[in-house]
Amino acid sequence: MSATTITIVGNIVDRPEMRRLDGDVDVVNFRVASTARRFDRTSGQWVDASSLFVRVVCWRALASNVATSMQKGDPVIVTGRLQTRRFVQNDQPQSREELEATAVGPDLARGTAQFVRSRSAEAIHGAAPVEAGAAPGVGEAGVAA
Repeated sequence: MSATTITIVGNIVDRPEMRRLDGDVDVVNFRVASTARRFDRTSGQWVDASSLFVRVVCWRALASNVATSMQKGDPVIVTGRLQTRRFVQNDQPQSREELEATAVGPDLARGTAQFVRSRSAEAIHGAAPVEAGAAPGVGEAGVAA
């Protein structure tokens, strides 16, 4: 079965909720609202269309980093696999669409951010932290190392 990968741009509408499952696996859930806007030529103003609300699920290191970095109201970009989760509640079959995130970040079209590499990412990627203002692989006087 192939995964449907999507990217959604919007705002976090509720506080990211962190849980730790058996086996010390972190999971974070939150919702993102994405509202399309269009220009109404008759009124000369931008008008909001209806909002799309998407439940986002983050696992492991991504979950921990989202819980530390993001909060309700933040503008975000989320990429991941759209899937339908089926479950039984009150003896009734239920389903819910979820976006299992592979990447979450701030929407830099609406603000600025300062990236801080987590220790787990350094261990996974074998990267040493880069000094602020320095480009990776560039030594003094802007000469490539």
